[in-house]
Amino acid sequence: MSSVGTAERALTIGVPHKVIHPAWVRVTHWINALAMLLMIGSGWQIYDASPLFGFEFPKQIALGNWLGGALLWHFAAMWLLVINGLVYVSLGLLTGRFRRKLFSLRPSEVLRDLLAALRGKLAHDDLSVYNAVQKLLYLGILLTGVVIVLSGLSIWKPVQFQWLTSFFGGYNTARYVHFAAMTAIVAFLVVHVSLAVLVPKSLRAMIIGR
Repeated sequence: MSSVGTAERALTIGVPHKVIHPAWVRVTHWINALAMLLMIGSGWQIYDASPLFGFEFPKQIALGNWLGGALLWHFAAMWLLVINGLVYVSLGLLTGRFRRKLFSLRPSEVLRDLLAALRGKLAHDDLSVYNAVQKLLYLGILLTGVVIVLSGLSIWKPVQFQWLTSFFGGYNTARYVHFAAMTAIVAFLVVHVSLAVLVPKSLRAMIIGR
């Protein structure tokens, strides 16, 4: 065992690992994951009651068994999603996390990191720093979250929120917008989970913070 290696280990003893995700980020992340899975599954069951396109979602992956049951699950998860989302966004703004992590984005950086990702050469050495593709995806999913909540409200209460339903082009158009936002979220989840599998330390950081 070399003296240099011994000295390096001695210097790291008692030095805490850098916190990548604080507790509030981890808690809201997993609550949001649960709420989204409940909303997507119940939303598929609601869709099957009146399909927009020439297909239906298999009953095995839908939640609620029938329209009434799916609506109960959907509304319960809706409140969980909205309250948790408000907590996450409020803390993200108040703590400056959004400003530090997301709001320094340049098109040239997005193109550079996207090309690197396509070539499989995008580095993930420092999980505390988001690359440009991550920033774009996270900003996009936050915006999509706003769209799916507002379009959902316009479908749920088209009379009470008539102005909102009109903003989306009417009840039927709002359903298409809601479906498109759901599709975008599912696509994001596929990419998100795939990256967590490819970079396991990112999943560990979202569990224990380091």
